[in-house]
Formats: sequence, structure tokens, C-alpha cells
Amino acid sequence: KYLLVFDFDETIINENSDESIVRAAPGQALPEHIRQTFREGFYNEYMQRVLAYMGDQGVKMGDFKTVYENIPLSPGMPDLFQFLSKNHELFEIILISDANMFGIESNLRAAGFYSLFRKIFSNPSSFDKRGYLTLGPYHSHKCLDCPANMCKRKILTEYLAERAQEEVEFERVFYVGDGANDFCPSMTLTSADVAFPRKGYPMHRMTQEMEKKQPGAFQATVVPWESAVEVTHYLQEILKK
Repeated sequence: KYLLVFDFDETIINENSDESIVRAAPGQALPEHIRQTFREGFYNEYMQRVLAYMGDQGVKMGDFKTVYENIPLSPGMPDLFQFLSKNHELFEIILISDANMFGIESNLRAAGFYSLFRKIFSNPSSFDKRGYLTLGPYHSHKCLDCPANMCKRKILTEYLAERAQEEVEFERVFYVGDGANDFCPSMTLTSADVAFPRKGYPMHRMTQEMEKKQPGAFQATVVPWESAVEVTHYLQEILKK
């Protein structure tokens, strides 16, 4: 059995969902005083302020849901998901994302692929008494390379340990992502595993830089993709062997 790990923003979907929801804000834009509060590594806290502002402006659950449901999937992603549906007994599929649970669930249910995922790890989000969408951090960690609220390496490592305790061992791990926060977990992959970084995005650039600086330090096979059809083809070849 294979473990397939997906990121969400700019991987499964072709946008950053945190930026997409601004379409539900008045004038489809955020005021400058909110935008200026962003600090590197504290994106989750920044999004909490964005959501509070949108709540103040009267943006409701249905408005958010409509935006999330209409975010397009990345090129080739529906084909990859169809392929995985047909071969679901061979793949265990999880999603690790620094977005939020409500947005991810809304999008995947609308696209018809929610049931593919055994587990989704993302920041907790819910609607409070006022009808505001609220967001929390996923966990705390000691990783110096990741944002304060989420280290995907920690999540992946703990998941593999938990599955091993349940006597589920994976022959190989496949990791499909795009961002700098996907590079951290992909560093734990072994030479049997495959990293699929989206071509020209931070994860791809970081794997290339590491290969230059420390050849062989990045152990997994690297297969960059522009369309998820390339991921599908790679997985099809593996199943033939």
C-alpha cells in the first residue's frame, strides 16, 4: 500500500484559498490597515484578523461557502482524482494544509472528491455565535523553518508513527505540494519515496537549491509537475511494475 500526501492551496486547487475569500469582502479587497498587519511566519494570526474584518462587514457562511466551492482545481487534478478513485484500495490518501477545515471541506465536497481522503489535517475553523468564520492554529512545534501554527513534517512523522502502531506500513510515500512548508516534510522522505513539487513554485526551487548545495541530501526522487496528469502517469507506471 502507498501513502499519498497532498497539500491543498496551489496544489489541489489552482489558487491560494486565503486570498480567494477576499472575493467575498466588500469591493473584493482588504483595507490597507489590515494588509499591513501581516508578519512573516504568522500568517494564521493575520488570517484571523482578515476573517474578523470580513465578519464585521457582514460576510456570512454562505458567502464564504460560495467562494470556496468555486475555486478551480489545478490542471489535471480531476484526472488524478479519478485515477485514485479507481485504484483506491492501493492508496491511502491524506491532506495536510495550512488553510482551514471549512474551506477545504467545502471545496472538496463541491468537487466530489472529499471521500478520497482518509484524513485531513488543517487549521480548525468554525462559525461563532455572531456568524463570523473563526480560525485557530493547528498545533505548536519547535521547527525553526515553519510558520508558528503548523509544521507539516511533525504532522507527517506523527501520522506514519500512528499508522505503524496500527500495523500499517507503507511501501512508499508520495508527496504532492508546492510551497516552502511542503519542503520541510519532504525532507523526511527516503530514497524509496517520491516528491512531486509543482514546477516553478517554492518547493521545487528549494529542492533544486539543496541538490546544488548538498548533492544527495534530498533523498526522495523528485518529479516536478505542471499538470497533475504528470503525477497520474508516474503513478500508473509504478502500478505496472
